[in-house]
Amino acid sequence: MLRTHTCGELTINDVGKEITLCGWVHARRDHGKLVFIDIRDRYGLTQVVFLPKHYPEAYSVAQSLRSEFVIRLTGQAGQRPKGTENPKIATGQVEVAAKTLEILSVSETPPFEINDELDPTEEMRLAYRYLDLRRPKTAEKLFRRHKACKVIRDFMDKEGFIDVETPILTKSTPEGARDYLVPSRLNPGSFYALPQSPQLFKQILMVSGFDKYYQIAKCFRDEDLRADRQPEFTQLDIEMSFLSEEDLFSLIEKLLVDLFKALKGTELKIPFPRMSYSEAMEKYKSDKPDIRKTPDEYAFLWVLDFPLFKYNKEEKRWESEHHPFTAPNTEDIAYLDSDLKRVRSRAYDLVLNGTELGSGSIRIHERHLQEKIFNIIGLSESQIRGRFGFLLEAFRFGVPPHGGFALGLDRFLAILCACESIREVIAFPKTQKAACLLTSAPSEVDKKQLDELGIKIK
Repeated sequence: MLRTHTCGELTINDVGKEITLCGWVHARRDHGKLVFIDIRDRYGLTQVVFLPKHYPEAYSVAQSLRSEFVIRLTGQAGQRPKGTENPKIATGQVEVAAKTLEILSVSETPPFEINDELDPTEEMRLAYRYLDLRRPKTAEKLFRRHKACKVIRDFMDKEGFIDVETPILTKSTPEGARDYLVPSRLNPGSFYALPQSPQLFKQILMVSGFDKYYQIAKCFRDEDLRADRQPEFTQLDIEMSFLSEEDLFSLIEKLLVDLFKALKGTELKIPFPRMSYSEAMEKYKSDKPDIRKTPDEYAFLWVLDFPLFKYNKEEKRWESEHHPFTAPNTEDIAYLDSDLKRVRSRAYDLVLNGTELGSGSIRIHERHLQEKIFNIIGLSESQIRGRFGFLLEAFRFGVPPHGGFALGLDRFLAILCACESIREVIAFPKTQKAACLLTSAPSEVDKKQLDELGIKIK
């Protein structure tokens, strides 16, 4: 390694040790006969002093240092003189007297200071995201995201779940948001779609006997964006066989207890309260009510018994309220032939402080019932076979009762980090116009690429 310690590691116990540090010049202070710098990496800051009498060569190089130069130095750790300690940082009792200094990379003047106290515009931050991520308060959100994912993986493993990756290039099954389409060069005129969720594959896994599946899955939806939407987003995706709603609620609540303990150091009270869709609409005029009693508590709520269908007045047909794989309430199955608006679903949403954090349902596992739902929402036989034929084929070979849940990881972390937008907890987010200011995506492509795909721009 090029370094012996990180810039956030040294304590009073390291005094007298020979130290090698690598990092960025965070600040430089020239006191005439002495030069001080703060060297920074993702772990923290260390103060370094350059002494012209003892190590003139290192002192000479230090004269040319500027903010954000990448450097490597060696020296001896010493205790800071009394009265110059900095209790605000972990290394505040020590400094390094530099013996050698090497400039590994120079930097131009950044468009904004790498400083948590200043707030550049979001456009500037996203265009220079690599600089924004050097700021501790921005980087901290990604560290917290990493920790959340580790807690999730540890918990799911302990509960007997298997992590299975599902395809990114998949079949377009338009139902809800628009798909992102990918043209196939080897199959002219045919397209893949980027998955809006792993829904069908995780149901196929249940047919395969993998009774406890999960995935921290990347999903894609071509929809108008808001503060809590991105064209690509991440969700904790879960599916289980041989379960009831109670099993699912208990699992998710225990997971959230672990997450809050690890990320916030607080204890959640479970079980979470529950409310029917009709009660929520009657009492709060919303299917995601905010039930907090004080901008500083975390108020979770399960909302249940959603309608299975909604009527599309423009197209004059019934649509699925959630998706067409959601099972109807057993008590209401008779209404499928007589009064669709009375059919409740076995769907459930988890709401946190007025934001939908995740949703799920018990799925349909009977082939004839699944075909009936497809017919009710107006799909023709050819559409059913073309879009979902592989699922119905799998349903011929013994399907366990199953259900699942998807937790919006970006939304969850944004609430936990008190962020106004999920963009704050994503390493390289898109703008509200679905553009990446860092790479200028989306962008035009060469005519040769379009010709290979058989595509012409109108």
